[in-house]
Amino acid sequence: MEAEDVLPTTGPKVQILGTSPTCVTLILADEDHTLGNALRYVLAKKKAVQFCGYSIPHPSEAKMNLRVQTSGGVPALRIVREALVDLMSMAGSMRKTFDAAVEAHEAGRSAGGMDEGA
Repeated sequence: MEAEDVLPTTGPKVQILGTSPTCVTLILADEDHTLGNALRYVLAKKKAVQFCGYSIPHPSEAKMNLRVQTSGGVPALRIVREALVDLMSMAGSMRKTFDAAVEAHEAGRSAGGMDEGA
């Protein structure tokens, strides 16, 4: 499916559903499995999380549903915020490692370590 085949969303980027502070469903507009799976992974590592999962309601809709339930009276939204910060930190670390590897590769190429065609 091409990006232009997905229907754009209108309205807020995030909708929060739920009446309990420890169990919420977030509807995230213009998000897909890329964020959903990574965020689910980070959330599942949190001790206070009892349940976390995400779904894409339909492939032609650009939205993701994220459900989080916590224990011990820990607010679910606080855990989601923490997970997002952790995920950004992980992405930053991966970016630095990737950039360093590209720099080392390019330095090896310019030193005659590799042919240009390789």
